[in-house]
Amino acid sequence: MSPTPLSLEYLYRAPVTKKEKSPCLFMFHGYGSNEEDLFSFASELPGELAILSVRAPYDLEPFGYAWYAINFDAEQGKWSDDEQARTSRDKIVAFIDEACNAFNLNIDNITLLGFSQGTILSYAVALSYPEKIKNVIALSGYINEGILSEGYETKDYRNLNIYASHGQVDQVIPAEWAQKIPDFLKRLGINHKYEEFPVGHGVSPQNFYSFKEWLIQHI
Repeated sequence: MSPTPLSLEYLYRAPVTKKEKSPCLFMFHGYGSNEEDLFSFASELPGELAILSVRAPYDLEPFGYAWYAINFDAEQGKWSDDEQARTSRDKIVAFIDEACNAFNLNIDNITLLGFSQGTILSYAVALSYPEKIKNVIALSGYINEGILSEGYETKDYRNLNIYASHGQVDQVIPAEWAQKIPDFLKRLGINHKYEEFPVGHGVSPQNFYSFKEWLIQHI
């Protein structure tokens, strides 16, 4: 149960090391999962962080949740509901503001951590509203330009940092999609690190320790 009712369901880990206004990390799970998935990382992450793992708003039968529908059509093949994704993008932005107010968090030190569909949404939030986000940890996802805000190319990304990683044998999101990310971020002048690991659609221990070390350096 979420400790304080907000517009989305979530799990919360209070900062272990108390500050007047704590830096915060928001976690966004993949398609068909829930807020408990990435929250398993929370106990291993820096104690000064407040951590909120957020449940996506759309139910998936028989259980699980999604940030937007993925449809499988015989004629069109697999396609994403970009309108739903843009709605979720803005729900996340509103939720971040609510949570920062509710828990007295540092709005100038916000990190997003996403996996798969949660990564796609994390990119959408950070690239559409870079003034709100300091860091992104983008695991096993890609950038969908169709859900970025209009005019994103002209925004100021000088304060944004991105860590991106992908499995070399990912069967769900091809590595080739993720391999476009470094050039995309370079064109926007975004400080970034990109890594690949010899795994499928998941996070290896090496991947975890690598992004954790990156996070420690960028909080």
